[in-house]
Amino acid sequence: MSLQKCTVLYDGRALVGPQNVPLIDFLETCNITLPHVCYHPALDPLQTCDVCWVEQEGKLVRGCTLRSHEGLVINSLDTQARAAREEGMDRLLAKHELYCTVCEHNTGDCTLHNTMVDMHIPIQRYPYTRKPYVKDHSNPFYTYDPDQCILCGRCVDACQNVEVNETLSIDYTMEHPRVLWDGGNQIAGSSCVSCGHCVTVCPCNALLEKSMQPDAGPFTSMRQSLKRPLIDVIKVLENSTGAEIISGISVIDTALRQQEIKRTKTVCTYCGVGCSFEMWTRDRQLLKVQPVVDAPVNGISTCVKGKFAWDFINSPQRLTTPLIRENDRFRPASWEEALTLVASRLLQTRDQYGPDSIGFIGSSKGSNEEAYLTQKIARAIIGTNSVDNSSRYCQNPATEGLFRTVGYGGDAGTIDDLQQAELVIIVGSNTAENHPVIASRLKAAKKHYGQKWLVVDPRRHEMAERADLHLRIHPGSDLVWASAMARYMFDHGYEDAGFLAERVNQVEAYRQSLTPFTLDYAAQITGIQEETLREAAELIGKAGSVCIMWAMGITQHSHGADTSTALSNLLLVTGNYGRPGTGGYPMRGHNNVQGASDFGCLKNFYPGYESVSDPQIREKWAKAWGVPAERLSLKVGQDNFMMVELARKEVIRAMYVIGEETAFSDADAENVHQGFTNLDFLVVQDLFLSRTAQFADVVLPGCPSVEKEGSFVNTERRIQRFYPVMAPLGDSRPDWWILTQLAARMGHDWGYQHPQEIMAEVAGIAESFAGVSYSRLEGWKSQIWPVNADGSSTPLLYTERFKSPDGRATLYPLSWQPPAEEADAEYDLLLNNGRMLEHFQSTNQTGQGGRTTSLSPDWFVEISPQLASARSLQEGDWVKLISRRGEVEVPVVVTDRVQGKVLFISIHQGKDGINKLTGEHHDPSVNTPAYKELAVRLETLDRPPLPDPLPKHNFRHGKRTAIDKVPVEEKWQRADYREPPATEPHPEKF
Repeated sequence: MSLQKCTVLYDGRALVGPQNVPLIDFLETCNITLPHVCYHPALDPLQTCDVCWVEQEGKLVRGCTLRSHEGLVINSLDTQARAAREEGMDRLLAKHELYCTVCEHNTGDCTLHNTMVDMHIPIQRYPYTRKPYVKDHSNPFYTYDPDQCILCGRCVDACQNVEVNETLSIDYTMEHPRVLWDGGNQIAGSSCVSCGHCVTVCPCNALLEKSMQPDAGPFTSMRQSLKRPLIDVIKVLENSTGAEIISGISVIDTALRQQEIKRTKTVCTYCGVGCSFEMWTRDRQLLKVQPVVDAPVNGISTCVKGKFAWDFINSPQRLTTPLIRENDRFRPASWEEALTLVASRLLQTRDQYGPDSIGFIGSSKGSNEEAYLTQKIARAIIGTNSVDNSSRYCQNPATEGLFRTVGYGGDAGTIDDLQQAELVIIVGSNTAENHPVIASRLKAAKKHYGQKWLVVDPRRHEMAERADLHLRIHPGSDLVWASAMARYMFDHGYEDAGFLAERVNQVEAYRQSLTPFTLDYAAQITGIQEETLREAAELIGKAGSVCIMWAMGITQHSHGADTSTALSNLLLVTGNYGRPGTGGYPMRGHNNVQGASDFGCLKNFYPGYESVSDPQIREKWAKAWGVPAERLSLKVGQDNFMMVELARKEVIRAMYVIGEETAFSDADAENVHQGFTNLDFLVVQDLFLSRTAQFADVVLPGCPSVEKEGSFVNTERRIQRFYPVMAPLGDSRPDWWILTQLAARMGHDWGYQHPQEIMAEVAGIAESFAGVSYSRLEGWKSQIWPVNADGSSTPLLYTERFKSPDGRATLYPLSWQPPAEEADAEYDLLLNNGRMLEHFQSTNQTGQGGRTTSLSPDWFVEISPQLASARSLQEGDWVKLISRRGEVEVPVVVTDRVQGKVLFISIHQGKDGINKLTGEHHDPSVNTPAYKELAVRLETLDRPPLPDPLPKHNFRHGKRTAIDKVPVEEKWQRADYREPPATEPHPEKF
């Protein structure tokens, strides 16, 4: 909102409010409502509903097109303006059957209903006319009812220009216009990714969540055979009594419903984008997820998981009581018995084998406060630094690369900086599927402001399709092209000499290290033509601001830390740190994988990345925790990867795993399972009896985020608070409560009664969080670390200093080392792997209820048309993929998303999954498994093909229909259109 003020003369009254904002929003700040339906503060002015007419300078204008400025004079009481508004509403009602009291959407959120009531419409002047279409139920999450659609175009603008999936359109030239999916009538099979934008902005019940149907209100669940006659009676009654009596009943109904509906702000439990939104619930029934404009990361944006994938909350598979293994079977237990057993066995193991015989894996889906308590138990009670989280499997290499060069292990700026950049380089990141809301922001920047993209990836995903230049690289060779780009900058005068001289160390040594990295050499190693590499280099060199994004396509290699370093080096050479629209952005995969690391679930750092090996740091934490300094180890602990390895060797004797599916996610599943089998004692704290929990001696039922309170940190270092939407299911408990109770039974009664007390403790010790508090995180507020003691955030890092003793960055010389595993004569194919939009990790959450998995229920491998032809394979044929460790059987999907002898497979399905194939080879700097370095051979199986392994209703089969805006001019240009206040012969068509 603008801080500058202006005075607007409205209906003869002088109103003071923010300058240069939409008139409708300006009036709202003055507690005045200008009737409107198609206007939405997150969308462009659509001008489709004709309900907001006002008089300005003697002319009728649509109020949604005006912005506040000094001296603006508006008259809404003008007779013609009022008549035009009423005519506009009359036309909307000709397209929409008002049956509000039995409508699922009459919960106070229906813009059409609320505006109609506010305008005191006396009667529906134009008769409602049914359209020649049926209601579309083909999507698992929402419906489209053409008979209720008012053709406002909100959904189209949200899809085209906010989400930028470019699926929806309206053809106003049709005999009976309606919303179209890829130009057709059915949602299923179109390019719709079920992000829910369209449902969120729909001003009526034309687009509606299936979870709102049919029992959103006291009368909505009645069967259609009763509802239909009742509606017909009410519509006849309206003509004699007038509409206001009937609408008055619906207003009462709205009020009654709102008393039952609870709206709670929460933060998404899926990827690292950090979307926040309201959850609408009645008791334990989740009616809908409703994003709001005030959400700091996403605004009104969501993806399929954040909007719809919450069926797991009430899944009958949820753990609701502690379990103890006896005679190789689980039996229910009380919390007292379970926690007492866990406490005694951990202390017994510590005393018998030493502190380092126990390992802790904290949750990247739990809260910051819970991560803090996990490492506090490990360090202050057990005395070990062997504590880690799932960032070991994905983003630790990126963190290491940033530590080496610029100093902080997080994004250099915010999503706003990504959107501002002139050029975004996207490396090893299928952003549209893995971080879809960030992808939407970037797609909008590209579509509307001409942002350029350089995408480097072996696979042609959506970001690659939209890129200005796509480098289809040989997997694992990214360090070479990045270093070649850096050399090209020096050789052609594109380096930022002033920035390097003033702010960067080791410039000359680094430049000398680039000698081998010619474009010719890079072309040989990467498989990209030299001319294409030169084109990429020129794109980088000439860009005024550059951001680089990368994800698991970079980090999950045997030298992912080095490649991450190379990317950061390239940014330093070109001076692309410390300015808006610049910096390195490693995309975090889980909702709190950043926060789990930030708050101390790392083998070498206390919260705030304070070294465990520094005696002074140890002294500080020991004093704060009230324990002897010698209790806190100065020795770097073991990480996830090594804990499992040492469990297999019976060096680690006990483990405590919170909210992580390690048995599914760690590489080389057979070795992982053997390690867990060899443990003397394993505790698993989770929502479900996961694959990991099946190895446990004690299973503790934790709570999802919607059943507790806490905070998360997203990929841009933003700390956000979430609130309890509903009570814990059964006898499950919030993880922070479980850990607090466990500590008390181990002789350390910390006495926390609320997570805010835990956050206050962290803020009092860790410098990076000095000014973080729950009061400063209230509602939609957020903070971005480092947070100063006065509460001020640091959205953009490195504006003045880098995180180093001398405040300077460091260029870090590197040499090329090939992948640890490559294709050879026996294992002649490379099996790339990664996430899919509709699934998440082990599908423990997204796999519940069946709606999300229905989009792609079967595991499959993508193969190129070239390979399919060479091996005589057709869509759906079964193959066996055999690696040096194991084998899996899957059907094939033939697609040009992959090329040549590089395949792609999802990491989600098949409960032992991809890690039956992956190996122990890993990045020696950070012990991240090289999941992406996977050579296989392929054998055809004599088995009937699986029809449609990627179902025909899946969005990947769709063909987008991109438009710039809702084509309202088409409506105005129709021969039968009359501009209000003139009456309209065919109002149902507009």
